[in-house]
Amino acid sequence: MLAGARVVRPGGVVDGGRVVVRDGRFAAEAARDGGAATLDLAGHWVLPGFVDLHVHGGGGASFSAGTPEEALRVIATHRRHGTTTMVASLVTGELGELAAQAGVLAELVQQGELAGLHFEGPFIAAARCGAHDRSLLREPDPAAVRKLLEAARGTARMMTLAPELPGGIEAVRLLREHGVLAAVGHTDATYEVTRRAIEAGAAVATHLFNAMPPLAHRSPGPIAALLEDERVAIELINDGTHLHPSVLRMAFRTAGAGRVALITDAMGAAGMGDGRYPLGPLTVEVADGVARLDGGGAIAGSTLTLDRALRRAVTVDGLPVTEAARALSGTPARLLGVDGRVGSIEEGKDADLVVLDADFVLRGVMRRGAWVVRP
Repeated sequence: MLAGARVVRPGGVVDGGRVVVRDGRFAAEAARDGGAATLDLAGHWVLPGFVDLHVHGGGGASFSAGTPEEALRVIATHRRHGTTTMVASLVTGELGELAAQAGVLAELVQQGELAGLHFEGPFIAAARCGAHDRSLLREPDPAAVRKLLEAARGTARMMTLAPELPGGIEAVRLLREHGVLAAVGHTDATYEVTRRAIEAGAAVATHLFNAMPPLAHRSPGPIAALLEDERVAIELINDGTHLHPSVLRMAFRTAGAGRVALITDAMGAAGMGDGRYPLGPLTVEVADGVARLDGGGAIAGSTLTLDRALRRAVTVDGLPVTEAARALSGTPARLLGVDGRVGSIEEGKDADLVVLDADFVLRGVMRRGAWVVRP
């Protein structure tokens, strides 16, 4: 049993709260064993374990490497930073390579190591491709979309695409029919085309504001369409590089924490130092913690971990802890359809939690009742 901490629960913050864990799940306080060990966490915070919808790598490894060993290294790195549930994101590649990578990662989903797969590309706009290999981009024809979904063997949870491409709206409908989240991102779409994509079933904005036209008063583009529609959840990268704090606060005020998912979009350098790292078929150089394509090119994902995103949200952006926790756990869990099992500290759910000190520095991580990092 954990006692004495400020516990963030769905109803708010419980001061001096108790968290009871039994058989890997949260249990009712009345169910605790009289002789069970109690860990005193006075002066600390306890939040639900983080859920990352969008992560490519970490610990010097990448999901796109297509090997279980590298994938497990990514998972272990982010777990040590509080991410107890994650979706593996793949960058643009040749269709056969993506299918092979998906096949490897599908095994880890079935083993319970991952919550699913996210294909970020290749169906994205060349003008907004960022750190994706432009030569491998293609239109989202039904056969290509189906090939990737079939390779994932039912584990695909999200696909990012540019709806203005030929076949883009039809691809959104196809994804919806297969129970896969269609995400609008790396796009040059107009406001009107984005509205059509939402009506067709698009439900997520991939790292809103980044890799899309900026908001303009006569040409609002995709940002306004995605922000204003209550059916759309928005990803935000809160690393201090991708977004100005005022923009992040504006997005929270407009959409609310129930529609915001804080993500890492992390590449292999997360949890590591500066240097050169692969990102799919491209090379990324990290300097002062910022990842860019080799030679000073476009920003190439982030080196972020979600414990840092949480600390920044509270201490720099001034968000209430409850809102930050919802955006890091509850909202992404709901989007993935796993909120009956993870995403909040409630009886019967997996005992996934993080322990932070008074300065919101990570001190402990528990996953399914076992300590990954013991406080």
